[in-house]
Amino acid sequence: MSTQRSPRKKTGPARHNTTQKNTPISLVARRIDQVTAVLGQILQWEHPADAVLSHWMRKQKNMGGRDRSEVTNAAFDVLRHLRRYRYLAESGVGSGSRRLAILGLLNTWDKDIRGALDEAEQGWLEHVIALDALEMSFAQRYSLPDWLAQQLETMPDYEHLAAAFNTEAPLDLRVNPLKADRDTVLAQLSDGETARFKPTATALSPWGIRLRGRPYVANWPQFEKGEIEVQDEGSQLLAALVAPKRGEMIIDFCAGAGGKTLLIGALMRSTGRLYAFDTSAARLARAKPRFARSGLSNIVPVAVNEANDPRVKRLQGKAQRVLVDAPCSGTGTLRRNPDIKWRLQASGVDHYVQIQREILERAAKCVAPGGRLVYATCSVLPQENQDQVAWFLQQHPHFELMDVNPIIASRSPDLTMAGPYLELRPDYHHTDGFFAAVLQRKTDAV
Repeated sequence: MSTQRSPRKKTGPARHNTTQKNTPISLVARRIDQVTAVLGQILQWEHPADAVLSHWMRKQKNMGGRDRSEVTNAAFDVLRHLRRYRYLAESGVGSGSRRLAILGLLNTWDKDIRGALDEAEQGWLEHVIALDALEMSFAQRYSLPDWLAQQLETMPDYEHLAAAFNTEAPLDLRVNPLKADRDTVLAQLSDGETARFKPTATALSPWGIRLRGRPYVANWPQFEKGEIEVQDEGSQLLAALVAPKRGEMIIDFCAGAGGKTLLIGALMRSTGRLYAFDTSAARLARAKPRFARSGLSNIVPVAVNEANDPRVKRLQGKAQRVLVDAPCSGTGTLRRNPDIKWRLQASGVDHYVQIQREILERAAKCVAPGGRLVYATCSVLPQENQDQVAWFLQQHPHFELMDVNPIIASRSPDLTMAGPYLELRPDYHHTDGFFAAVLQRKTDAV
């Protein structure tokens, strides 16, 4: 891969909208007030941004779908570019949240907002648009906390990666191979009302469909019939690495909302036994409607204790496949969850590293001789990924690292990794950032 840096860009918002100048000033002023209000709550960092935004939206009884979308887009744009926008906002006067809201709307809205600004705000806005990014550090330019910027700078093409994290992620669907095939679903979605979302087949996953925009798919017939689910393309590829077979015993050790569990079960053709473990009974309860829609009968949801659960002990040495999609920093999902940058500290990564090791210890005991342990995260940080695998192999010499390339080739022939790991990046692969390693228990292991 090339390590050439991306070209420098202006620090001002990427789009300076001047269209639709006849938009009523009252609408523009109201939109600025709305984004200012929601940012005031999000930037307290008491809860994840999507939860705060959802709670705020429920109270706005008179807002239509377009209004909600415009407020959401502006708020998340601010979170993606927060450090840079705060730097630009320092030269202004008045409410800091209002200045951030103005920058977010300027970058995402197709309306001219200047008419709703007073003379001082207009002067400040023209000033910051003219500033050049060359005077900013890498961390400021791409709105990263210093500790994360230092981590990314050790990676190939780090400016391309940082820029990709500041873009909006697409919406990916995953076809349920037990009930439908992708070509049929694509043809259905390419006709009628859903055609405006420009559905296309994903490049890497054989089950994926990518949409433009953010449609509400829960009322689509295909969703109601269990033929499609929402799942990032990278997450779909983890199931390909598990490479499940009919009749096997498989454990999804951190099942969460059940997205990967569903695909694994479908690839097993609803045979064998698929345990969906999670420490949260509430998460598993939310997954049960998805399990029911899918048509699968081989899933066994189990809420387990974090340590010494007797149900886990009964499965020791019995599973042909164990997937550990471990709790992690989530740095690979910054396109979807930009507030992670500001809510996570470097010490928080160390906390996740310890949790991951504890889970790996328990999960490894369930793998049968000759079976596979697939370790995955939605992180791009080496200490949660390659370093964890090195630690695990040192502690567990009865496991060996397998090359992911021949495993995944049957499902995704166009995907080739430079090394033995699955390492997905938004700038290279147009997916969330994912890491995975396949660890096989030796057949002569005791």
